[in-house]
Amino acid sequence: MRVSTIGTRDWTTPIVSMGTVRLLHEEEDHPMTTTPAQTSLRQRREATVREHIDAENRHDPDGVVATFSPTRASYDVIAFGEAGQPADADAVREMWVGFIAAFPDLHIEESGPLYHGDTHIFVEIRMTATQHGDFAGIPATGRSFDARMACLYEFEEDQLVCERVYFDFAGILRQLGVLPS
Repeated sequence: MRVSTIGTRDWTTPIVSMGTVRLLHEEEDHPMTTTPAQTSLRQRREATVREHIDAENRHDPDGVVATFSPTRASYDVIAFGEAGQPADADAVREMWVGFIAAFPDLHIEESGPLYHGDTHIFVEIRMTATQHGDFAGIPATGRSFDARMACLYEFEEDQLVCERVYFDFAGILRQLGVLPS
């Protein structure tokens, strides 16, 4: 019996098999266990992320760069376009020097747990800052912003190689008075 058809899809045929459903259910009931080596890798990665955030809060561009792999360091701040794509340690340092000059009271705090993947750690942060210098062609406004951001720290083994940052740039620009509310 055919229940419904949208386009050419026969909705009486399951999209996933019951075996897949059983497997997913079993994984939920019995979460994956980690080996001591995996736990150690997770701990080293967490320590790197926390050291990285601490260097950002100390306004220490050299400390930020030091948390990256000696052979690879990059950011991917999507909202900043090309300016948010520093591809090596010198460019990462330069980006942070400019950011700290524009926002000298910048502060970052973790606002949730660290989530681990095979090659990354995800964390939500809260960033606050006041614009006291020019930034991205925007003259100093003297106004502050408070924004939630999502950060994806990418690793090769225990070496940080890239931080990807996602946030509502328009929301920050509204708080700074650059865009209308």
